[in-house]
Amino acid sequence: MQETRPGIPSRLLDPAFVRELEVLRRRLEIRARSGASGEHAARRRGGSAEFQEHRPYSPGDDLRRIDWAAYARTDEPVLKLFRAEEDVIVRLLVDTSASLDFGEPPKFEAACRIAAAFGYMALAASERAQVISAGEGIQREETPVRGRSGLPSLLRALGAITPGGGTDLARAIDRLIQKNKRAGMLLVVSDFLDGGPLGPALARAAAAGHDLVLVQVVAPEEIEPPYEGDWALEDAETGAVVEVTMDAAAIEAYVLRFAGLCEELRQMAKRLRATYVRVRTDEPLESAVRRIVSRSID
Repeated sequence: MQETRPGIPSRLLDPAFVRELEVLRRRLEIRARSGASGEHAARRRGGSAEFQEHRPYSPGDDLRRIDWAAYARTDEPVLKLFRAEEDVIVRLLVDTSASLDFGEPPKFEAACRIAAAFGYMALAASERAQVISAGEGIQREETPVRGRSGLPSLLRALGAITPGGGTDLARAIDRLIQKNKRAGMLLVVSDFLDGGPLGPALARAAAAGHDLVLVQVVAPEEIEPPYEGDWALEDAETGAVVEVTMDAAAIEAYVLRFAGLCEELRQMAKRLRATYVRVRTDEPLESAVRRIVSRSID
C-alpha cells in the first residue's frame, strides 16, 4: 500500500506548503488534559495508553498505526486506536468578523490558511480536527473529522466561511468549553480587535485543560499606517464613521495603542502557558507555522 493524499485546494494548501507541513507535523505536540486519561501528548503512540479499538485503514492514514498482526490474520488493513489518543482533538476557532476582511491579501485568507495547516497536521497524524467559526459568539461548529480522509470536509468547511459582522470571541470561547468537556488544542486565529473581556475566557479555557494557541493575523498597514492628512474612517464591524487627522502625533498614538494590544496578548500567553504568534499577511506562512509548532511567544 502507498499513502495517497486527497485533492487539496491550492488556495489553502499549495504543494510547497504541504511539503513543509509534512516535516513540521512530526514536531507538533498537543499539551492538553483529557477528561478520561489525564495529561498526555498527541504524539504518544501505544505504550501505557489503553487499546480501544480497530478502525479500517483509509488511503492516506499513517502506515505506522496499522496492526500488522491483524492484517496477517484477516488480510484487511486496520489501524490501532488507543484511548488516550481518542481524546485528542485540535479545535480550529476562526474569527469571521468583518475586520478580518482587510488588507491585500485579506487577513481572513491568511487566517484560513493557518487553520487549514493545523487541521492538515492533525489529520495527517490520524488525530481529530474541528472547524469552528466565531463572530458574535459561535457562528457554526462543524462535526469533527479524523485522518487524512477527513481533509476534504475540513477544507470545504473553511472554504465556506465568509467574514462579516461583529466580534465577541469571549462569548464564543466560553460556549465552546461549556459544550466540549474534553480538552484539546484550541487554536484561536483572529486579529483580536475585540474590545470584550477576552482574558477571563481564555483563563477559563486554560483552567479546563485546553492547550491554547493564539494566532494574531495583522496587515502591514496596521503595524505601520501609511495614512496622512484628513480621513473618514469606517469601523468595518459597526459601520461607525470617525473623522480623524492623521498627523505624526495621531500616528504615534495609534502605533503605541496597537503595540499595547500585542503586549497584552503576549503577557496573557505567558500567564496561561499558551502560545502566541503574530502573523503578518505579507510574510511566508511557513515561517509562522514553524513558530507556532515551536511554541513561541512573539
